[in-house]
Amino acid sequence: MELKRNGSQPSVRAPAEHFTGNVRIDSLASAPAPARIQCAYVTFEPCARSDWHTHPLGQTLVVTAGCGLVQSWGGPIRIIRPGDVVWCPPGEKHWHGASPGTSMTHIAIQEALDGKVVDWLEKVSDEQYRAAPADD
Repeated sequence: MELKRNGSQPSVRAPAEHFTGNVRIDSLASAPAPARIQCAYVTFEPCARSDWHTHPLGQTLVVTAGCGLVQSWGGPIRIIRPGDVVWCPPGEKHWHGASPGTSMTHIAIQEALDGKVVDWLEKVSDEQYRAAPADD
């Protein structure tokens, strides 16, 4: 058994090559093989978002704070709030991030396939992002 104390791991800024705006990642777990799970708190400041991406074994998002947005390729932008759980199936092209006026934190849970948890694609354009509904 391994216990990681809260605050024992440093926060990192998400790489600008895969995110727009200010995004902080706080690792929760990256289990050693043969386990494949990885999870982290991800905090998006207002208007911040991931690039379009897919996950080889899917991804679960558990919203813990704020108001955010998710979108699957070709689908509507959907508002997400604390307590919401989002399942992105394997290979589904999607993005997620904060609403224009509110930050959002979620726990991102995904599994590695042959050591890979994500395939990064193109940026979410400002025009695509501006199509978001109001975060009333």
